[in-house]
Amino acid sequence: MPTPSLAALPIRRLTHRDLIACADLSEDRGWPREEHKWGLLLTAGKGYGIDDPDGGLVSACVVTEYGPRDRPALGAIGMVLVAGRHARQGVGRRLMRHIVSVMGTTPLTLHATPNGRPLYEELGFKTTGRAEMMVGRFAPDGPQPLVSTRAATAEDLTTILRLDEDAFGTDRTPMIARLPAFADQVRVAEDGGRIIGYAAAWPNMDTHVVGPLIARDTETAKSLVASLAEHTDRPLRTDIDVRHEELLAWLKGRGLASVAFNTVMTYGITELPGDWTWRFAPLTVAAG
Repeated sequence: MPTPSLAALPIRRLTHRDLIACADLSEDRGWPREEHKWGLLLTAGKGYGIDDPDGGLVSACVVTEYGPRDRPALGAIGMVLVAGRHARQGVGRRLMRHIVSVMGTTPLTLHATPNGRPLYEELGFKTTGRAEMMVGRFAPDGPQPLVSTRAATAEDLTTILRLDEDAFGTDRTPMIARLPAFADQVRVAEDGGRIIGYAAAWPNMDTHVVGPLIARDTETAKSLVASLAEHTDRPLRTDIDVRHEELLAWLKGRGLASVAFNTVMTYGITELPGDWTWRFAPLTVAAG
């Protein structure tokens, strides 16, 4: 039988059973396999993909919806990948158009690489910000941050969810409630017994990714990062909103280096909801 054309291959929902195929696709494009992250995204979000008749996936992506289940307030698109052998044949454009259609009137956001940005602009996404990826071994230096931090407990979850909703402007309970099982560390910052920030560090290949990083101010964000670094022997990786210039300078002074920039884009809204001054880093750029 002749091999069907790419345009004729159906787009289907992916599930956790597709984790290995998704990781293989990441590796095919020179990305880390990131099986741990794929597992979270395929469980908390909705995966979409195209099967390759010769095995594996032609393309894949994940959409994580936030807000009421019957009327999401925001959809975060991530892990948009096309197998190298099928690149530049319109597959990514077709998959993204499908996602935009399926999501209907739900506002969308994504972090675009320089290579992906022209496609998203063509589809109507607008630039609303930038994030700087930082990687390196954290080296404590100079005055220690002054804000008190501790390991989060189950009793803190309600407060963490409320802080997160204020910062992101929408309820993210299905994702954030998975943090204790997904992350190696979840810590909170306190002022007079009141929680004023939280952060997690989760394993990704040979690093610990710091995210989410939600804090009342820069000093609180510094304290959370320092406390997470104190409890790991791995290099740290994080994606910081470039508007937080003081935190970026502080991280660079303590061993982390800038390795990439991503463009934050939206569709259907002009700005992301919530309070950006509290949002220092996302859980992962793939989920907003």
